[in-house]
Amino acid sequence: MKYSWQHPDWPNFTFDETLCRDALYQYALEAGRLSGGMSQLENTLQYDAYIDLMVSEAINTSQIEGERLDCEDVRSSIKNFLGLSNPPTRVADPRAEGMAALLVDVRNSFAGELTKATLFHWHQLVLPQQENSLLPRSLKVGQWRDSVEPMQIVSGPIGYEKVHYEAPPAYQVDTEINRFLDWFNRSNPLKAQRDIVLAGPVRSAIAHLWFETIHPFDDGNGRVGRAIAEMALAQDLNRPPLLSLSTIIEKDKNAYYDGLNKASQLNLDITDWVTWFVDSVLLAQQEAAKKVDFVLKKAKFWEKHQHTELNERQQKVLSKLFNAGSGGFEDGLSAKKYISITGSSKATATRDLSDLVEKECLYRLEGGGRNARYGVGLE
Repeated sequence: MKYSWQHPDWPNFTFDETLCRDALYQYALEAGRLSGGMSQLENTLQYDAYIDLMVSEAINTSQIEGERLDCEDVRSSIKNFLGLSNPPTRVADPRAEGMAALLVDVRNSFAGELTKATLFHWHQLVLPQQENSLLPRSLKVGQWRDSVEPMQIVSGPIGYEKVHYEAPPAYQVDTEINRFLDWFNRSNPLKAQRDIVLAGPVRSAIAHLWFETIHPFDDGNGRVGRAIAEMALAQDLNRPPLLSLSTIIEKDKNAYYDGLNKASQLNLDITDWVTWFVDSVLLAQQEAAKKVDFVLKKAKFWEKHQHTELNERQQKVLSKLFNAGSGGFEDGLSAKKYISITGSSKATATRDLSDLVEKECLYRLEGGGRNARYGVGLE
């Protein structure tokens, strides 16, 4: 025996919750504080903040798996599904539409039970069928894996592969999922009666690990598993969480995969995994507060410049920077980037940028020399 699912006491995980008590307390404080702050905002600003966090989650949960999605495609898809675009914006990438649909569905249905039908539906959203798809024809979408070959997590070149983990065989998947779903639904804090009581982030940590250990699908397990983790957090708060967990995971995905790998070994003590996961949830909550602050600053920017005369190119660049979120300002805006966005000449870009600085829409960052970079004038 090598893995946790082979342990005679599986799936009776053990952990020391006292080691993450401070992080749980801080998370509860910050979640309440941010929720209270959000309730004071106008509806349009609330939507902006929610959408920014959902875009971050969609982009990063895909990036963790090595899949890049276009930020604008994701944003447009989310707004379409929320009914905020009339008429709906056309989105060419079905992957962006699928991830947007998944996140909206998690937020709309979090209070209900998690079922196999839900998991199959989410899997279909994560792996949309499309012409010219790079997905192998044998890949099962919207159903459990059924190959007699072992489901292994491996790395390294062909002939020198290292097996990090082997999931339960396909014939056990349905039984294992039934047991997982029974636990998840019996521990739902929104139920009038429950016989399993866990702190929200701890339950989320266990749910994610348990699902990933079963690894029920041919592909897409990580993205579906992180949706389950978010559903658990939403049930704890009785509202969609104001955070993007995948944004934090993507920043240190080696620690994430290492944690999953260690927690899936034969020992059922998952204290290290739970502690790491709870810390990540807290970091995600703190990062979300920064994003909401950015939304407020963006609103103040447009209020300040509502009568500022801007040409079409300048409006396009500013909108694109704001749509990229707070991370879109990290490297600043260069003339080269301005030309790339607008298709203008170098002379026009230089003139437009100087005009934006004069109107206090942009300011010149220190350093850079001839390759000047500009930041957005947020207050």
